[in-house]
Amino acid sequence: MSVLWLWDQLDTRSAIIFIVLLLLVSDYLKHRDGKNFPPGPFWVPFVGDLFSMTSDQPHLYMVKLTEKYGDVYSLRLGGSKFVIVNGCKLAKEALLTQGYALTGRPQLAISDRIYYKKTGVALSNGYTWKEHKRFALTTLRNFGVGKKSLESIIMEEAKFFVEAFEEERGQPFNPHYTINNAVSNIISSIVLGHRFEYSDSHYREIQHLMNKGVFLEGSWWVWAYNAFPGLMRYLPGGHNELFSSYGKVQDFLREEIRNHKKNLNPTFPRDFIDTYLMEMEKRKNDPAAEFNDDTLCSDTFDLFVAGGETTATTLRWALLCMAQNPHIQEKVHAEIDSVLGQTHLPSMEDKANMPYTEAVVHEIQRVGDIVPVNLVKMTTEDMTIGGYLIPKDTTVLINLSSVLNDKNEWETPDTFNPGHFLTPDGKFQRKEAFMPFSAGKRPCLGEPLARIELFLFFTCLLRKFTFRAPEGTSLTSDAITGFTRAPMPYKICAIPRGQTA
Repeated sequence: MSVLWLWDQLDTRSAIIFIVLLLLVSDYLKHRDGKNFPPGPFWVPFVGDLFSMTSDQPHLYMVKLTEKYGDVYSLRLGGSKFVIVNGCKLAKEALLTQGYALTGRPQLAISDRIYYKKTGVALSNGYTWKEHKRFALTTLRNFGVGKKSLESIIMEEAKFFVEAFEEERGQPFNPHYTINNAVSNIISSIVLGHRFEYSDSHYREIQHLMNKGVFLEGSWWVWAYNAFPGLMRYLPGGHNELFSSYGKVQDFLREEIRNHKKNLNPTFPRDFIDTYLMEMEKRKNDPAAEFNDDTLCSDTFDLFVAGGETTATTLRWALLCMAQNPHIQEKVHAEIDSVLGQTHLPSMEDKANMPYTEAVVHEIQRVGDIVPVNLVKMTTEDMTIGGYLIPKDTTVLINLSSVLNDKNEWETPDTFNPGHFLTPDGKFQRKEAFMPFSAGKRPCLGEPLARIELFLFFTCLLRKFTFRAPEGTSLTSDAITGFTRAPMPYKICAIPRGQTA
């Protein structure tokens, strides 16, 4: 008896039922768990757990699932399975103990659209990633990251930053885009070779588009696009706003690259783009390294996000936390006055003598929880996490929020408490559970720059101002969560110190 004969005997209704059953069985067999694979929620055929990810705070949904499935479990989103890792102990096991097996990036459909299939250093793999990582780190160091020369650039920008706050004359204002401009001007000086005035409306629009894109990148629309790219590309939704916003930012960067090509002097590279253009010429016989125009645009885009957006968001949390915790702000003021006095400008050398201020900056990063879910990773070989077998080429998500709020690691995880980073005698102490930049073989490239910016900008602002909520209002700690977790828009008063109101 042949299958064709059996098919001929079915009526239309029976044929539909047969096809549906065949598809269901095929979907189950294709996506059933392997031996000792992490457990997970019951998934709906074809879509998996996609509709469970509609929460506006997916990192909290992921933590909630640990109550039933433990700190390592799996989720199916469309045709792909993700392993989710929660808590400090297992995050360390995955990122540090076995980090060698977790250096890959999956080829997500959303990345293909954003980067036009030429991903930058953040999302590339293999030889291309290694060569671009080496080049980026070397070039950033050459242009001051980790050196005294960078401090002078940041302190020069800090003057404009402080002046912009002084112009508000203690009245309520939204500091969002002033902070964005100040922070992005540092990475702009390194990558593009110049800064932008705070009054530059075009650059403010670029910042707005970047903010919008970063928010949408963590939305349900991205989960859906990665699950069903063939369908989603024809449907309206937030994913199209993401492509539009990031596309305009990349158009801006491409124009900068074109201008650099016109004025390139190989004997005197001015910035990252110039150095990259020279590297392109050196590596033209090494196509596997992918030093080309498209990857240059992607690299500069990655650096702007890694070196600008996250640090600016952290500083927005910083002002909010100070206004909400005036007793802590007073202690920061006292330490600044004791170490710096009235005339001395801060430097990174002062940090060792300012343990309380450093502890406050670290606690702002912990409570701010800026990147709740780390960039997706992919196993490059079989590995074991929490006793479960994770096969090669499996996508892994580290829930950094669960690490920064791990009740086993932090005395008061739900409270703003600089004491988390202080010894009983008041000295600064590092904590293994402090992973706002991730850890292991592929941490955030912007970490060294961010650490310097946060300390210097924060100290400069607190040296000059007392931050308060506007009269008759209260400030909320509620957040807007996309790829980053940002505070709700707020207004604040920057009162010049010594002024009573």
